[in-house]
Amino acid sequence: MNKNLFLLTILLGFGFAVNAQMGNFSAPVRLGACINTEAEETLPIFSSDSSTLYFSRVLPTGENNELNGEIWFSLKENGEFVKSEPINALNNKSHNAVFGLSKDGSSVYVLDSYDKFKSQAKNNYLKKGAAISMKKGDTYQNPSHVEIPTLDIEGDAYGFYISSDENSMIVSYQGPGSLGQEDLYVITKEGSAWSAPVHMGNVINTTGFEISPFLSVTKDTLFFSSNGLGGSGDADIFYSTKQGSWTEWSAPINLGTTINSPKFDGYFSYSSNKVYWASNRESENSDIYYATILPPPPPPPLVASAVVSNVTTYQGSDGNIDLTIEGGVTPYNIIWSNNSKQEDPRNLSKGSYTAIITDNIGQTAEVTVEINEPKPPVTNVDLIVNPIYFDVAKFAIRKDAAKELDKIVKIMNDNPEIEIELGSHTDCQASDESNMILSKKRAKASALYIKERITKPERINGKGYGETRLIAKCDCESSDKKTKCTEKQNQLNRRTEFVLRKEGDERFADITEAEAAEIASVNESSNPLETSVKTVKTAKKSNGKTIFRTNIPISEEQAKNIINGFYITQEGETLYRVFVNTKIPLADLRRINDLKNNNLVPGTKLLLR
Repeated sequence: MNKNLFLLTILLGFGFAVNAQMGNFSAPVRLGACINTEAEETLPIFSSDSSTLYFSRVLPTGENNELNGEIWFSLKENGEFVKSEPINALNNKSHNAVFGLSKDGSSVYVLDSYDKFKSQAKNNYLKKGAAISMKKGDTYQNPSHVEIPTLDIEGDAYGFYISSDENSMIVSYQGPGSLGQEDLYVITKEGSAWSAPVHMGNVINTTGFEISPFLSVTKDTLFFSSNGLGGSGDADIFYSTKQGSWTEWSAPINLGTTINSPKFDGYFSYSSNKVYWASNRESENSDIYYATILPPPPPPPLVASAVVSNVTTYQGSDGNIDLTIEGGVTPYNIIWSNNSKQEDPRNLSKGSYTAIITDNIGQTAEVTVEINEPKPPVTNVDLIVNPIYFDVAKFAIRKDAAKELDKIVKIMNDNPEIEIELGSHTDCQASDESNMILSKKRAKASALYIKERITKPERINGKGYGETRLIAKCDCESSDKKTKCTEKQNQLNRRTEFVLRKEGDERFADITEAEAAEIASVNESSNPLETSVKTVKTAKKSNGKTIFRTNIPISEEQAKNIINGFYITQEGETLYRVFVNTKIPLADLRRINDLKNNNLVPGTKLLLR
């Protein structure tokens, strides 16, 4: 049940502010013995000042006026109903009931059961409908019939309610266009005359019955009882709000299990801060109950927060704002310092933005965000960093190496989406096993230096390669491991190399050992690209191992070839090294040359444009 909407409806009837919040109902209370008896009590109607309660009492079998309703009333004394009396002037052997009062209390509207009418079809018949009785002092005058065009009620199942301004009546009966046993119709006053009944539509009317209508003071909320809308029991009380004309209503909402029981509940009304209705939840016949409208709980505080997401157009649109609002009472009114009323402003330029949020009961919240210009995108060229070098048999970070590592630290802190891959290497002056251990220590030292200085240190991964990827051309094949390499060549081999990449991008690491084996197995006929020199089937080997050169400078001849739009790979070159030397992005090199991976055979001719 939408209790917020219900309380708004009730409070509107009492003239409260429309932004009041939902409270709840107290437990139902059965009115005392001065009102409720073994007979059936229904149709509670109050005077405008709530001092007088009118109701209908249907006498049990065996008493006078058997099964016919009588009109009774009760006056409040010290806030309590202490006794009740019948209004004998309005009671006869027919069914009698009050369904409305004038504001000044000078008249009451009753079911018409007083005058006989004559017609050609019926002689001296009782025309069922509405009547009004004027009151002089404490005496009620004989009720006079209210003429309602086309109203023709058959049977005993019908009821009325008149609005507090006495200009609108709701009648329940089986009339023209009825969907079920009783439907709701509206009758409006046009000048001094009443209109014909108009069916109120199939949103509130069902194939069951809709009875006991009751209108709020503002006439925009209708309460009624129905057995055709589902609910707790035999019949439940629902309410619906007017959406425009008298035939346009919101989907009915059940008042909930505090008001409705597994048995019959109907004849709803309210007075002061209490609601009244009839129910047979505790006995065979209906009694009149009431419940107090409890004060609503305090509204949740209004809280607002905002985050900025940068855009990547770099054309004056520096960021978007995503605003989050919690608590308060909807709807919210939002106004930004740039006069935008959007909840999430988009494509904003650099600057400070403040939003004032006001909820439906006047609570306010303020939030300010700063939008900065996004950093320009990092290109592949920006990701190239220099290798660092180590002393013989050492893995300590030298001062010159630390300067290079500090550059990497700055790049990674400025670009938190960047990841790093590193590979550490040795010369070939010791055993393969010793060199592999030493290279792993160099990789760990290099990675640790950076990890301790950046956010999200998990962005670093690396590997030690020992002497398997020498880049200096020298002889390492002597049996006593006394290399013929110069010290300069050995220094080039004692290195850690770095590749930076953006999260999610394809890795730019140098060729793996598995790829090396694939290259070694490729013959000249399998190369799909045009070659200008003889294709070499294997790369250079040392001690039976393939050597891959990853720091090959551009020769004078290659520089001329690049100008002419092609590149011929040298022995040991990978596609990554071609990218470094030509500055042509890897994706373009693959696309232009229809390559599926980074594997290259020496002597391959690559087109650059």
